Amino acid sequence: MKICTWAPTVFSGPQILGRATNSKAPIGAGLKVLIEEYIRRVEVLGVTHLLIPQRWWGNAKEIEASSLDCLAMTSHIALLSEHLQLVTAIHPGFFHPSAIAKWGSTLSQLTEGRWSINVTSGWNLAEFSMYGVDALDHDLRYERSKEFIDVVKGAWSSPKLTYSGKYYSVRDLILEPRPFGELEIFQGGQSPAAIEMACDYSDWMFLNGGSLEKVRQIIEQVRALAAGRSLPKFAVYGIPLCRNSDEEAAAEIQSMLGAADPKLIAARKKRVSGAQGMWASEEKLSLLDSNEGYVTGLIGSPETIIKRVRDFSDIGVEMFHLMLGDKFFEEAVLPDILAI
Repeated sequence: MKICTWAPTVFSGPQILGRATNSKAPIGAGLKVLIEEYIRRVEVLGVTHLLIPQRWWGNAKEIEASSLDCLAMTSHIALLSEHLQLVTAIHPGFFHPSAIAKWGSTLSQLTEGRWSINVTSGWNLAEFSMYGVDALDHDLRYERSKEFIDVVKGAWSSPKLTYSGKYYSVRDLILEPRPFGELEIFQGGQSPAAIEMACDYSDWMFLNGGSLEKVRQIIEQVRALAAGRSLPKFAVYGIPLCRNSDEEAAAEIQSMLGAADPKLIAARKKRVSGAQGMWASEEKLSLLDSNEGYVTGLIGSPETIIKRVRDFSDIGVEMFHLMLGDKFFEEAVLPDILAI
């Protein structure tokens, strides 16, 4: 089982549970030390992938705070890491694909192939307008993403690329020096438009957290739609809460549910209204974080969590995207998951 976690690019929020998690991002030498120590720690843990998000604006209330820039952070982490596959989230519309193709090609050379792209069509509508980007209607964002991938992947695989689309065009585009190896495409989203794109364009689907049955249904939808086309692999988000017993973990979850701020929950539902297929769970656990990580159910004793992971593996999940920080989980469970 492959394991992905977040890059250290966000330092505040959300505040759904009323916890005072706001903190200012360190700067200068302090920031560089924090990043270096974090990268060293996750590589020692055996984490295989690192996702560098593009969240250029967040309010640290119902959603996370603004992140450090995804391109600058990927470049910096590339120099600090030795084994991690770096997965940079890119919102089409914010960048031209030819520029990302060139930047990514350079990263692939510097890392000897340790760079992948996560094409995220986007849902944070305030972020689009703030940066002067046309958000488009939901399904049209995926059409734009397809063209974005056409250009980036075409530039990597062709000595010279000419492409004319509705959103992007290039003429006689040449990447020199050439990229190191093939480009692996990740994507977010689990709406019908996202699933359709995944079957033709992507190697991996990052799924929000969800119950075993919900994730199974999504995987079955993708397999049915693929029908002979290439089938993406699946990564599911989860937040572990590992304790000595299932009862101890359940009591902690109930305490968290009791602390959830209903006003911020309502604000988050409004904030993520630009998405489809995600944040639609009726389960109470979905209230506790921004990506429904607790709904995945990595909650309980080490034995319970390992069984849960095996259940997801049995239905076709090949990677878990985890929020790390639970020390007991990292010591007692993570090595066994990596061995699955």
